[in-house]
Amino acid sequence: MFLEELEMLAGAGRVSRQEPMALHTTFQIGGPADYYVTPQKAGEAAGIVRLCQREQMPLTVIGNGSNLLVSDKGVRGVVMALEGSLAFRENRALLPKRASWSFYDFFIKGTQVWAGAGIPLSALAVRTAAAGLSGLEYAGGIPGTLGGGIMMNAGAYGGELADCLKEVLLIRPDGELVLVAAADLKLGYRTSRMQQTGEIVAGAHLQLSEGDAEQALARIREFNARRREKQPLEYPSAGSAFKRPEGYFAGKLIQEAGLSGFRIGDAQISEKHCGFLINRGAATATQVRELIQEVQARVWNQAGVRLEPEIRLLGDW
Repeated sequence: MFLEELEMLAGAGRVSRQEPMALHTTFQIGGPADYYVTPQKAGEAAGIVRLCQREQMPLTVIGNGSNLLVSDKGVRGVVMALEGSLAFRENRALLPKRASWSFYDFFIKGTQVWAGAGIPLSALAVRTAAAGLSGLEYAGGIPGTLGGGIMMNAGAYGGELADCLKEVLLIRPDGELVLVAAADLKLGYRTSRMQQTGEIVAGAHLQLSEGDAEQALARIREFNARRREKQPLEYPSAGSAFKRPEGYFAGKLIQEAGLSGFRIGDAQISEKHCGFLINRGAATATQVRELIQEVQARVWNQAGVRLEPEIRLLGDW
């Protein structure tokens, strides 16, 4: 009965059982999800939230899995991925019909942008730059979605999403859709109120500035070239593994602790950038977690600094 209702809410072919999460994380690691569902619109997702609440079914929400480490045992309950498709075609603002938002919806009016939570930040950055808007160039190489980026207030090269957010469309834990001003989201360094409340980002309203398309695209190319030079993009990873401690750089602390290249099985600290933990090919979630704990212990012993993971651990540990 639960499966039938889930399929009715999400649409045919958008629910799978025992879905390997290794297929849906940039680490390429993770056991099966009991149910894996990909609703296309905010209203569908809100319905799934209400269903899971009613049935007391655990619900986990992900974007494209770019900062996740999923347990080898997998995830119990429902994993809802806000992937979506580019369904919006009308030349009008999206806000009046919030429940009909597709998670890839994208609309520009002047210097204002409305976008669904499932659009990749890299795509959003390129498309706004190409439209002659400035303010998201730093995001051109960030692997996550807009929704995930807002959840952690993603940023790079001196910019962060808090700089341009005006409003965010949220799905509350009871399934209600609400529009909330960015000032009320408690956005800080890699944090937001949603990490405590369990609210889900469905879309956002951004305010960018006028710019030159060629210059904006050139900045994206420059930032991405710097990423390729300094980051181990040739290996599966979850991006930067640790938050930046105040007054320090995590990668430098890890290097100074003598951990460059250190590995447990196929989980390794990158020699190219010690702030990245990489999957050499067959790493398990258990190995990555042990590596995280070893890094934390050694950096604490060496420098007296506690490193807080930026990677989000999911599943049955």
